[in-house]
Amino acid sequence: MDLTHPQSNLSLGFSFHKSPPQQTQIPDDSILLQLDLSHRDPMHPVSPVPLQLLEPQMENHKVENGNLNGVSDEDDDRDVQEFRILGHSMCLKRRRDSESFSSSSVSTKRVWVESDLEVRRNSVRSWGDQPLRVADPDIYDIMEKEKQRQYKGIELIASENFVCRAVIEALGSHLTNKYSEGMPGARYYGGNQYIDEIETLCCERALAAFNLDSENWGVNVQPYSCTSANFAVYTGLLLPGDRIMGLDTPSGGNTSHGYYTPNGRKVSGASIFFESLPYKANPQTGYIDYDKLEERALDFRPKILICGGSSYPREWDYARFRQIADKCGAVLMCDMAQISGIIAANECVNPFDYCDIVTSTTHKSLRGPRGGIIFYRKGKKPRKRGILLSQGDESDHYDFEEKINFAVFPSLQGGPHNNHIAALAIALKQVATPEYKAYMQQVKKNAQALASALLRRKCRLLTGGTDNHLLLWDLRPLGLTGKYYEKVCEMCHMTLNKIAIYGDNGTIIPGGVRIGTPAMTSRGCLEADFETIAEFLFRAAQIANVAQREHGKLQKAVLKGLESNKDIFELQTRVENFAVQFAMPGFEI
Repeated sequence: MDLTHPQSNLSLGFSFHKSPPQQTQIPDDSILLQLDLSHRDPMHPVSPVPLQLLEPQMENHKVENGNLNGVSDEDDDRDVQEFRILGHSMCLKRRRDSESFSSSSVSTKRVWVESDLEVRRNSVRSWGDQPLRVADPDIYDIMEKEKQRQYKGIELIASENFVCRAVIEALGSHLTNKYSEGMPGARYYGGNQYIDEIETLCCERALAAFNLDSENWGVNVQPYSCTSANFAVYTGLLLPGDRIMGLDTPSGGNTSHGYYTPNGRKVSGASIFFESLPYKANPQTGYIDYDKLEERALDFRPKILICGGSSYPREWDYARFRQIADKCGAVLMCDMAQISGIIAANECVNPFDYCDIVTSTTHKSLRGPRGGIIFYRKGKKPRKRGILLSQGDESDHYDFEEKINFAVFPSLQGGPHNNHIAALAIALKQVATPEYKAYMQQVKKNAQALASALLRRKCRLLTGGTDNHLLLWDLRPLGLTGKYYEKVCEMCHMTLNKIAIYGDNGTIIPGGVRIGTPAMTSRGCLEADFETIAEFLFRAAQIANVAQREHGKLQKAVLKGLESNKDIFELQTRVENFAVQFAMPGFEI
């Protein structure tokens, strides 16, 4: 509806909406109308303005000097227009400026604005409070399946373990929100006072766990893994192309110590950026040949000599390594990733008595979160030590601390994972207790019991047994490969991993598996339980051997045939019934 005064440029329009906006109370003597000013730019619409309708004016009420007689001075800032509606003379007045319409209009607008802000605020914040089950049902369902797999299976991978509830809580905590590049007290970001406290405490506990004096040893707990820790040591102490020497991977070494495949392919970054020459174990005995190691080291002259490996079941002769390192002028580094828990519990020879640098993962036998750690010597050097890198003669003091810390950050990593460091501090506190020592003693007893049970069944173990938490089973006498047997065990809900073994003619054959006892010991298994586990493992080998004879050498065909094998189903049932007797650390089923 359009009501226009013939002598005015003002029109009144009434708009009708199917879904009108929320109505608000307005004063009886005012109404909101939309102005239709045709001369305005359509790209800049006019907002509604307050209009006030007055009673019809008497003839003697004249407009003088822009003011309407009878209207108070406080209204002199308004325009007044006369017009007729349905034959009645009316006056309309509106403000010239864009001030608030009235106290009620201002209040209404404020309510609208605040309501809109609250809607947007809730929309932004709503994502943060959803539990995993609601936020991502797909991931939640897969995680629940993995929980059941862990609970109903027998975990025998030597490099795996189960953490406690406190470690899980720290890993899933708000500490993951904080970014903290740099070292405690020297961060690149603010707000790290409590992060500094956590990392400092973690370092103190790391030294205490291994009975180290802070005057002679330092530690960096920021590496994301042991591979990262090892590479940080190389980066800090070496130049590209410098030489390193570690145990050959087929002999039980780790690829992060440098490894080339038989066709010359460089497998790890250690081999890509540095020159590596491995030493080996004797193919017949499985033990490290220290005489050949010394001969190779004196010829190769590595700048870092590495002891430690992934699949070596015997003690390390650190004293002999020290002698060889001194002769060739090398820094002696130990990668104790597999046996760090045994070392902390004083259940094996201590590498800290002989080595310059010690690295490790923080899970595996240490039973902490996944990550890496670097220990390095500080202070004055003993008189008989290898020549420090980048120095032409003997130095009186170690200078590892600054080089290694700088290599970790900023050379190789960004901000540390603060949730992991807090979880590691929790685990290291447990490592220093008598209960942990008892746990590691049981790990070794269980490994001995498992080895004895397999030997009684005429199984061939490399080195004939074990001194630590793992053993190596050579499956070649049974006509099996490690890869095939690993798959069969997985069908039966037992997890272990294949390993390469040197053949009699020096060739590398994936003919064995590595078996470890830390994880099932964490669930409460004792020697008699590992006797049962040995029975399950041997039964799986028998089933695999029969199936392979029936289906030939095609492993895919054999594995497909085993999917419906009643012997597999029977063994799987036995394994599950056994496993569920033992509680899972860290979570409930």
